[in-house]
Amino acid sequence: MTAEITTDVTIVGGGIGGLTLALFLHQNNISCRVYEAVPQIKAIGAGINLLPHAVKELDSLGLLEGLDRVGIRTKDASYFNQYGQHIYTEAAGIDAGYHWPQFSIHRGDLHEVLLDAVIERLGPESVVTGYRCTGIEQDDDTVTANFVDGDGNALPPVTSRITVGADGIKSVIRKQFYPDEGEPRYSGYTIWRGVLPYKPFLSGANTIRAGWMPVGKIMVYPIRNNIDDEGNQLMNWVVTQERPRPKVLDWNKPAKIEDFFEPFRNWHFDWLDVPDMLQKTERPLIFPMVDRDPLPTWTFGRATLLGDAAHPMYPRGSNGAGQSIIDARVMTQRFCEMGVTPEALQAYDVERVKKTGEVVLMNRKNPPDAILREVYERTGGKRFENIDDVISKDELDEIVNRYRRVAGFHQQQLAAE
Repeated sequence: MTAEITTDVTIVGGGIGGLTLALFLHQNNISCRVYEAVPQIKAIGAGINLLPHAVKELDSLGLLEGLDRVGIRTKDASYFNQYGQHIYTEAAGIDAGYHWPQFSIHRGDLHEVLLDAVIERLGPESVVTGYRCTGIEQDDDTVTANFVDGDGNALPPVTSRITVGADGIKSVIRKQFYPDEGEPRYSGYTIWRGVLPYKPFLSGANTIRAGWMPVGKIMVYPIRNNIDDEGNQLMNWVVTQERPRPKVLDWNKPAKIEDFFEPFRNWHFDWLDVPDMLQKTERPLIFPMVDRDPLPTWTFGRATLLGDAAHPMYPRGSNGAGQSIIDARVMTQRFCEMGVTPEALQAYDVERVKKTGEVVLMNRKNPPDAILREVYERTGGKRFENIDDVISKDELDEIVNRYRRVAGFHQQQLAAE
């Protein structure tokens, strides 16, 4: 390859992980450019939670004010059975003793905060849209990413010292590394999501999880405050039910309320009217819950993976976006220590492959909502008289703290860093 190197790092994919990486690299005077397949970057998806370990990284990039402007600082998280009976509440973020808040935020709002910061700091030419990566080629000194436009016409290749595949669960670069991997792994569960204006409930900054399979599970939390003159919040809900594997694994596909409404028909709780909320939602979306098995390595020479391209995980622990943000910081640190080199990528790989693999597997087996599973199994799905007769507070605390430790956001872990 004789093409001229125009930047240190080529980032394939302009999602949360790719943009965060661009900000970290720029902060440390490492040149980069982001290439995104879509012709115009638009807000997609629904709500997500940013846990304190991710907010810590974004705060180091000077983004806390932007997050406060568009998100909600989560105060607590509560668990209920399908009858609305309270099981457990844990404090969250600052209220739980962290130095950094937890945010409930629309994915599109978070993406906009990141994109605006990249454009402001790196310049408008730093994010190139309409470039769909078709693969990479590399030699001892450089790596070249090849691209086509929306019609499949070849675009100029881009040569750099390093290429990072931050191109999501359908990553082309991951496919090149592992051509026989196949489709993502379907969990047996399908998710429906929606957002709508709705009155605050409980603390007004609470994340609730209620029910369990096979009945059905719902997660609800606000993601914007004071969106109208009636005191409504923008409310985000996530419904999970057992379903056969769909023929096509599609994301952001429109759905109908009747596809999932029936199990929640009578969930009229004192603190939230679930059927009313679901029926008032105009455009729900359907998501098959998928992940992939952890890989032995993400790194081949001068190319590596980041975020969902590297470690897609079930959205059951509010950790997908957070882990991609941590990927970006760790990779940048290794570059600062070892230069923009394959050796730095290998060091990043050694640290992050193992840690994120543990989170992927924990999200399958014992995420925080394992609390709901334990109570459902111990009660046989029936009402209880006293939750202490079903499960002790110490057991509930341990389920939550075990996940925090594996995912890297236990209070003691962050305080020690």
